[in-house]
Amino acid sequence: MSTRWFPAITTALLLFALSPLAGQAPQGTAAPAPQTGGRGGRGGGDPFRGQPRINALIVSGGCCHDYAGEGKVMMDAIGKALPVDWTVVVQGGRGTTGSMPVYASPDWARRFDIVVHNECLADVDDPAYIRQITAAHRNGPPAMVIHCAMHSYRAATIDDWREFLGVTSRQHTKPFNIPVKIAAKDHSAMKGFKEDWVTPVDELYVIEKIWPHTTALATAVSPEDKKEYPLVWASEYGGTTRVFGTTLGHGPDTWADPVYQDLLTRGFKWAVKRE
Repeated sequence: MSTRWFPAITTALLLFALSPLAGQAPQGTAAPAPQTGGRGGRGGGDPFRGQPRINALIVSGGCCHDYAGEGKVMMDAIGKALPVDWTVVVQGGRGTTGSMPVYASPDWARRFDIVVHNECLADVDDPAYIRQITAAHRNGPPAMVIHCAMHSYRAATIDDWREFLGVTSRQHTKPFNIPVKIAAKDHSAMKGFKEDWVTPVDELYVIEKIWPHTTALATAVSPEDKKEYPLVWASEYGGTTRVFGTTLGHGPDTWADPVYQDLLTRGFKWAVKRE
């Protein structure tokens, strides 16, 4: 596995090691991750020798979370199942109105096989900025969308980001231990998944709309309004681009849960068609 953190690699990796979730890169950086083995399966003892490597981008930053630490957990978990070379971006400041320089070019996603969206920028509402993100995914790389990505750009009056996500959400419940109900046991991403999972304390997002080409894979009931909401789903943006989503992932206890890590790994594998 290789990982890239930009631009301050030395500082990023130092802070990465000190984070509560095992890493914290400075805001405004992007970077590649430490390598074991080599690209294309070179290096002694590579369990993925001969398998095509996956070039993945994690976009994270903004309000409320330990994004570098979450990235480290994700890379470690998924890296046990697939040969992935990672580029990690932590940008957008620590509030809800920042911007991500990674999206500056119209072809920002062109060289990646998958993009993981884990940003939290609720009050960004610029249509051109948002459409630059979504346009790259239409007939482009698949995606995994996590937790606060569903509340990013919620101030926007356009629906482009919500259509890309596969769901519309603008609020969540108070945190609680969420009993998860599997809604699609036969879906390739969910076969054999733990059926009686109760999450660590997390937030259940209120899903206002499920967009076309979206399938709820797991749901939960809100203790507040007694309604059932999807919290894991699989979508095909524009009918073609695979997008795996989960609203779970608010705190470090969820990220440290092996079941949650398994969920992310399953979603990543489905998105890149390596089920």
